[in-house]
Amino acid sequence: MDAENMQALWVAGIILVLALVVLAAYLFHRRRQSDQLAARFGDEYELALKQHGSRAKAEADLRQRAARVGQLHIVALAPGEAARFSSAWNRVQAEFVDNPTGAVTQADQLVRELMQKRGYPMGDFERRAADISVDHPAVVRNYRAAQAIHARTLSGEVETEELRKAVVHYRALFDELLEVRVEDPQRSMPARPVEARS
Repeated sequence: MDAENMQALWVAGIILVLALVVLAAYLFHRRRQSDQLAARFGDEYELALKQHGSRAKAEADLRQRAARVGQLHIVALAPGEAARFSSAWNRVQAEFVDNPTGAVTQADQLVRELMQKRGYPMGDFERRAADISVDHPAVVRNYRAAQAIHARTLSGEVETEELRKAVVHYRALFDELLEVRVEDPQRSMPARPVEARS
């Protein structure tokens, strides 16, 4: 083998090694991104994989959700608003004893009202669930379960135990969404007048 052929083999070998290093780095980066999305979205990540049938499409959807919700103006509740919502929830729970189906409907309406007050758009259910999954992935499964039971109440085929479970699922989401804005005590206190020294 002459020197030129030897040099060409070395160059080809180096290019091959560099290509393998770049490929390994790319695959490592993709795997890390996948792991981060799976950790952030929890069960919703697996659901997206099942719905889209492709990791790339599922992850693109989850990234789009995060970007969309990142553009929203989600606000915490003021303490007075949180107290009003808590009282309304207590009425929903009290209603359950006499009217379980009505209580589930009221729970659904109250959760929607709370979401809207916080700044979530009120599109169709799947859009609401997708938006909730970005900041509250641990309870979006509860929302889906509650909504499925609520939808079946229209046909009258739901037993009281399932209605109870729906209220419990709505409660998990309600509690998660009921974030309260803590007001700065320095801002709420009036400034003291400065006393004149003699």
